[in-house]
Amino acid sequence: MNEIRSLKIFGRVQGVFFRESMAREAQRLGVSGWVRNRRDGSVEAMVQGESGAVAAIVEWAKKGPASARVDRVEIGAGSGEYAGFERLEST
Repeated sequence: MNEIRSLKIFGRVQGVFFRESMAREAQRLGVSGWVRNRRDGSVEAMVQGESGAVAAIVEWAKKGPASARVDRVEIGAGSGEYAGFERLEST
């Protein structure tokens, strides 16, 4: 079953290779979508894939790369259709 989730990740998540690390993890898991930094210091992502893979990337986002400190992750319903995983420009 295909699933799409929107993620907003808060904490020390910029300047710690969060986007690059998430893109690598998404590729490893076969998850499509995108990730970008936000002006407020958070990271936003849209993830799409098989339910198990989406659950795995959500769990990864709750920890992030070793140099990150994730305080919280807001998870919502996502939308769109994605092929591959992109690192987008900041908003």
